Amino acid sequence: MVSVATWNINSVRLRMPIVERFLKETAPDVLCLQEIKCQEHQFPYEAFKALGYEHVAVHGQKGYHGVATVSRVPLREFSRHDWQANGEARHVGVELPDHDGMIIENVYVPAGGDEPDREINAKFGQKLDFLERMTRWADKVDRPTLIVGDFNIAPLESDVWNHKQLLKVVSHTPIEVESLQRFMDAHGWSDIGREHIKAPERYYSWWSYRAKDWKANDRGRRLDHMWASPELAKQATGHSVHEYTRDWEKPSDHVPLVTEFSL
Repeated sequence: MVSVATWNINSVRLRMPIVERFLKETAPDVLCLQEIKCQEHQFPYEAFKALGYEHVAVHGQKGYHGVATVSRVPLREFSRHDWQANGEARHVGVELPDHDGMIIENVYVPAGGDEPDREINAKFGQKLDFLERMTRWADKVDRPTLIVGDFNIAPLESDVWNHKQLLKVVSHTPIEVESLQRFMDAHGWSDIGREHIKAPERYYSWWSYRAKDWKANDRGRRLDHMWASPELAKQATGHSVHEYTRDWEKPSDHVPLVTEFSL
């Protein structure tokens, strides 16, 4: 068995206390973090080592973005892709040699700005281009792979608090959903979350900091995902969404997802 978690932590150094709490309480074998907001030499390696997570792959940059995968089981860094095509640290891939060579790709897709029109918003165009590059990559994937992270897209109607109201809001627009579907089709990915939490059941992983009472308003979106190659998906035995962490002190606006595999 191996369990894998993903969490956009929104600054790993600032939120190390809740990361520590989550690891002590939940103890996934592997934790994939996005938006770590630090350079590689600034990453809190010792804090993770003290918790038993001695194996680390970090792709960081100063102040923004950045991804890291920490593990209690051996890993080796497998890949770094610049799907943004501008040097931003948004991806790191690892291999778990003791678990059938499982590949875990950890990705932070750009948010895309506020206006869903690439003609007036360059960030939105960059997001669509990022997804296109990911799609070309996925078409060539030939090993059992799990891709996780903050995709910054909530594709289904039940992935958002109000489908009609958010159709023109970046993260739920038709063009983003179509782009994400092309990515799925390129490798035949299985959406692990929706295999275990069937639509149209409510499923969110992000709530804005702007909401005074996130739980009462519950204006969430499912921006975080765990997708597996078809053969790997068959070995997924459980999936959970840890919404309670959104209530912890100085929380991230995202919550962790965890999937267990019989490897």
